[in-house]
Amino acid sequence: MLAAIFSRRARVARELFDLLSSDRFPQVEAQTVLPGRPGRSAPLPADLHLQLADALAAQGITRLWTHQADCWAASRKEDHFMVTTGTASGKSLCFNLPALDGLLRDPHARAIYLYPTKALAQDQLRRLRMLAGREVEVATYDGDTPTAARQTARKKARVILTNPDMIHLSLLPRHELWDDFFFNLRYVVIDEAHTYRGVFGSNVANVLRRLRRVSSFYGAEPRFMLASATIRNAREHAQQLTGLEVTHISGDGAPVGPRKVVFWQPPLVEDQMNLRRSANSEAAELLSELVRCGIRSICFTKSRRSAELIYQQTVDRLKETDPHLAERLSPYRAGYTPEQRRSIETMLFGGQLLAVVSTSALELGIDIGALDAAITVGYPGTMASLWQQWGRAGRGKGESLAVFVAGNDALEQFFIKHPDELLGRDVEAATVDFANPFIHGLHLAAAAYESPLMTDDRRFFGPAFPTALSRAVEEGLLRHRTGVWYSSDTDFPAGRIGLRSTAGEQYTIVEQDTGDIIGTEGAETAFSALHPGAVYLHMGDTYLVTELDIDGHRAFVRPFWDTYHTIPRREADTRIIAERMQTTVGPLTLHLGEIAVSTQVVAYQKKRLGSDEVLGTEELDLPRQEFVTEAMWFVIPPEMFPTEGDLIRLPGAIHAVEHALIALLPLYAMCDRWDIGGLSTPVHSQTEQPTIFVYDGHAGGVGISRQGFGRFAEWARDARDLIRDCPCESGCPSCIQSPKCGNWNEPLDKEAALRLLEAIL
Repeated sequence: MLAAIFSRRARVARELFDLLSSDRFPQVEAQTVLPGRPGRSAPLPADLHLQLADALAAQGITRLWTHQADCWAASRKEDHFMVTTGTASGKSLCFNLPALDGLLRDPHARAIYLYPTKALAQDQLRRLRMLAGREVEVATYDGDTPTAARQTARKKARVILTNPDMIHLSLLPRHELWDDFFFNLRYVVIDEAHTYRGVFGSNVANVLRRLRRVSSFYGAEPRFMLASATIRNAREHAQQLTGLEVTHISGDGAPVGPRKVVFWQPPLVEDQMNLRRSANSEAAELLSELVRCGIRSICFTKSRRSAELIYQQTVDRLKETDPHLAERLSPYRAGYTPEQRRSIETMLFGGQLLAVVSTSALELGIDIGALDAAITVGYPGTMASLWQQWGRAGRGKGESLAVFVAGNDALEQFFIKHPDELLGRDVEAATVDFANPFIHGLHLAAAAYESPLMTDDRRFFGPAFPTALSRAVEEGLLRHRTGVWYSSDTDFPAGRIGLRSTAGEQYTIVEQDTGDIIGTEGAETAFSALHPGAVYLHMGDTYLVTELDIDGHRAFVRPFWDTYHTIPRREADTRIIAERMQTTVGPLTLHLGEIAVSTQVVAYQKKRLGSDEVLGTEELDLPRQEFVTEAMWFVIPPEMFPTEGDLIRLPGAIHAVEHALIALLPLYAMCDRWDIGGLSTPVHSQTEQPTIFVYDGHAGGVGISRQGFGRFAEWARDARDLIRDCPCESGCPSCIQSPKCGNWNEPLDKEAALRLLEAIL
């Protein structure tokens, strides 16, 4: 029986390796095979609790991978640690073994496990119960947990599986209800730590400091154990998140099978604008072929709508040729009930499903069994996410197929034309700035509500704590009285903090007919995203904004099915406040510092989906907004534009360079293009020269532009290659046109921009 299964998997592996090598698919732009590696194991720890050793043996585990053994050794030294290894390398055991061992030896000990998604917490719940049995009560505590179950969890659970939002809004403000739990808190596990970055990560870093402070109030000093996909600055990131000294463990001892990587370029449908066939349609064609061949596959998309579209198109293709296979495919996304998601996971794990089309919800470590192929439709935002997605196939020693399907986006086209840049590129650095003044002060107020702040709280909030206290008092967030700081807000200040924005105020998005809350948007981006008439995309669903209530901080929307999208027009200006660093790269002097960005949304344009056709323009009357953030900037020396003709082309050149730089900055910092802002001006009021600014798009900044400042030579080289290698004549969405440009991509000069970047390099 087992021999037959292994024989089938070997045959399937050969088929999928050969499938895309034929001439049947001209979309294959490039392909390569990444070699596998054998595993490196270590014996089970001699001092492991016998119940855990028996539970592992029941699962067929008699040895550990070397990185799991290293984590055990770090825990025995009572170190805080961060482990960064590949997908399916058994990171869960790295923290489960030390945490459960401690809980089994001390019947009063407690643990908190933090997860970024509910699905991941549910998956870990099953694993913990398999290891600990009935000796350790484990419970989830999140938005899906009924009230009665929450009370039971608070009283009886020794392990709480939760998320940062629940810690922030429930456990910490009402810690007196959890006094016994905090008194006995011994372990805090933070899984998928790379997801806590940027604004979200900076807020979570403050929440974790508040968690440490409340635990200390009850006499507990819990040990922190973090697990993450590989990132460039793992130890630094762990320390920024927790405020603690952390040991980094990175030697991945788990085996990895060979992986064939295919770069899939959709064919051109419009030569002049360099527009290509939909990546969704291409993915559906490829996925249907894999399913016909019996290849167990997962297809990742960036939105719920794309997941549903690819699923439906794949099913339609299969019904034409192999109708019995159409039922062995399912979509998977947020918005499904927990029961629906668990059912899909179980069927995928058990083999009843041959393929699933998913958003990033299945990117993280949910156990869905061994798959053969992983398709990624569009760049998921970070290299870490891309490798996570591809790692869902070929778990263990099995051979696997990974496919990258590109769209028209500039970054995706850069990778298609430079596959070695993707496969050989280091993963990005995760950026976190817990001391961002627009974030930190609000959390200090929340901390003071939990317990009045004292001067010795500096051990949680760092050396800049006294300065931050003074600023919070000036802003009216805190009241100071003889060495003690109290919250000025007696009405639950944590409720005023959105963990995914630096803005204190959030705009609530309300479906006008049902009154349902769709989501929230930070105040700094609300006018651009939620102006009247805006087409708003949220979790893959499309809405039309019918009203923006500025005083009430609400936007009213209705479902939208028309075939156009909207682009706001913004008038922007920058003012340099302070320069912190300066360096020279070639003929340029780079500056890093603090700037004020002033913007006003004055109009919006309606554009037909999938084309450049403008359907209309509407003016807007909205207030001007200003925020302070971190930026890098540089001036263009006059010798780079020596003639009058060059000067005439200068605005289009620097605008195009700005767009190319913004498109590629996510290669160096774990961020999205929408987290970055930019401005290019032929004459800036302060520098009095042509100047290009690239800045963090959130108030206070979170270190994104700092990454570009530190690696500018590589960044500019990639921008040059992006523009040079794009086949379009005068600029297109694959190189210098930006979907978020506040000037509607005018003016842009591709040829002059390329000359400018060549001169810089």
